[in-house]
Amino acid sequence: MSEIVVIGSLNMDLSIRVPRIPLPGETISGENLVTSAGGKGANQAAACANLGSQVTMIGAVGQDDFGRRMKEGLRKVGISVSFIQENPGVPSGTAMIMVDAAGENVIVLSAGANSYVVIDRNAEELIRNAKILLLQLEIPTDIVFRSIKIANDAGVPVLLNPAPAIALPNEIYSRIDYLIPNEIEASILSGVEVKDIASAEKAAGILLDRGVKTVIITLGANGAFLASGNNRHAIPAMKINPVDTTGAGDAFIGGFAAAIVEGKPLEEALHYATAAGALAATKAGAQSSLPSRQELEQFVKLRV
Repeated sequence: MSEIVVIGSLNMDLSIRVPRIPLPGETISGENLVTSAGGKGANQAAACANLGSQVTMIGAVGQDDFGRRMKEGLRKVGISVSFIQENPGVPSGTAMIMVDAAGENVIVLSAGANSYVVIDRNAEELIRNAKILLLQLEIPTDIVFRSIKIANDAGVPVLLNPAPAIALPNEIYSRIDYLIPNEIEASILSGVEVKDIASAEKAAGILLDRGVKTVIITLGANGAFLASGNNRHAIPAMKINPVDTTGAGDAFIGGFAAAIVEGKPLEEALHYATAAGALAATKAGAQSSLPSRQELEQFVKLRV
C-alpha cells in the first residue's frame, strides 16, 4: 500500500511566457508555446514522489496523446498509476497558462476527463490504508467529499488544498486535518480579505473554529501562516529570484505531505515545504520544476 494517496486532476499545461498579462481585448506577442504535464493532483503527487514518498494517484485522463504522456510521466517518477482511468471519447484535461516577466501567472482550466474520476471499492481500500490522503478541488466535489469521509472514518489524515476555492459544506471542515489554501482561497473560504500576516491569522482562526485541525495559509513572498490549536506562527519566505511560480504551491504541499509522512514535527515540515515551494519557483514549468530530495536538502542546508 502507498504512504500517500493523491486524488485529483491531471492536465496538460499549454504555457506561454508574455512580457505582461494582457488587458481584456488586447493582443500581445509572447514566446513559443510549451506543453508540459500538470494538474494540481498530478503535480502534488509528483512533488511527493520526487522527495522519496511512495505515492498512488487516483484520477482520469482521455484515451489521447496527452493522457498517455501524463500517465507515463508519473510512472517514470515512481508513482503507481493503476488507479488512473482512461476514458474513451473524452479529452484529457488541459490548462492554458500565461507567465509574465515577474514569474506570476494566470491559468484557465478545461476539466475534460477530470470530471469523470471514480472511487470504486479497490480505491476505497487504498484510501483506508494510506498514511495520508491528499486532495484538491479540480475534480468533482462529490468525489472529494466522499473520499474525505472514507479517510476520516478510517483514521487516515486528510490534507485538502482547496483550489480552486469554493464554499465547503460546514460538516466537511471537522474531517480535515490539514487545510492549505493560498491568500485568495483563504479569503473565499473565511470571508476575510487575506493580504498580510494579520489578516491571515484572522482567517485561519475562523477556519479553525469550523473544526479544521491545522490551517496553513500560503502568502507568496510573505511566506506562510500556521494555525494549529493554540499555535499561531508566521513563517518567512525564502529569498529567491523567481522564474515561474506555476508549480510552487504544489511543491509546497508535496513537501509538507512528504515531511508529515516521515514523522517530521509540524513546524519542521512547514520549513521543508517552504523550501520546496521556493526552489520550484526558480525553474520553469510545473512538474519539471519540482525538486528532488537531494536538491531540496542541499537548498535547505545553504539557508540554515
